[in-house]
Amino acid sequence: MAKITRKQAPRKAPVPKKTAKAAVAKLNPAKKKPAQKSAPAKKPLKAIKRWTPAEVHEVFSRFRKANPEPKGELEHVNPFTLLVAVVLSAQATDAGVNKATRALFEIADTPQKMLDLGEERLRDYIKTIGLYRTKARNVIALSAKVLREFGGEVPRTRAEIESLPGAGRKTANVVLNMAFGEHTMAVDTHVFRVGNRTALASGKTPLEVELGLEKVIPAEFMLHAHHWLILHGRYTCLARKPRCEVCLINDLCRWPEKTV
Repeated sequence: MAKITRKQAPRKAPVPKKTAKAAVAKLNPAKKKPAQKSAPAKKPLKAIKRWTPAEVHEVFSRFRKANPEPKGELEHVNPFTLLVAVVLSAQATDAGVNKATRALFEIADTPQKMLDLGEERLRDYIKTIGLYRTKARNVIALSAKVLREFGGEVPRTRAEIESLPGAGRKTANVVLNMAFGEHTMAVDTHVFRVGNRTALASGKTPLEVELGLEKVIPAEFMLHAHHWLILHGRYTCLARKPRCEVCLINDLCRWPEKTV
């Protein structure tokens, strides 16, 4: 019987890995990765020209001419009620604080009267203000400390005011300036924005801006300087849509995105 032999089919040469991947990509074009574009080179930022003493003097001369006697917008009747109002104003608007404190200060305008009112009744007066429970607790505690350690009078040094519950550096600066005529610079969100945006005093923290402003603002303007800057930030140099077209200092401002 004849022996049958079968020829073996020739083996296919192995496809190189790169070629195999290319073949798969052709069959599945959706899986093909798009070519990565190189990121455009960033344009170098122009160095901001520093303010000259004459320019700073001009800025505050204009503010003074437009508003010779600026007033803080927190309503109060004495240093104690000012202290309480500033403590209550943290993360709240002045208008909202005023609405709550008008009736409050009619019956509790001294530390002793505030203690007599008590925390629970105080909460009822300020419940429209954010964080009112914590703030009520702080106001009662600071009233007790003012009576116990300072004879019922608001202390007149920054360290002593900062030692009171709920009071920080900004609170101390406002009270020292408005109640006692000290040349302090209270930096709130408006002053912080104006200082950085105009480049009058750039800083990553309120303290940096505060010290920077104190360094460049002439002494003759320091009594009212923080009020001018607050009002400028609140009504002109707005956070989202600054009103550059009506700004008193738009020709001097260093902000590169100003609209005039």
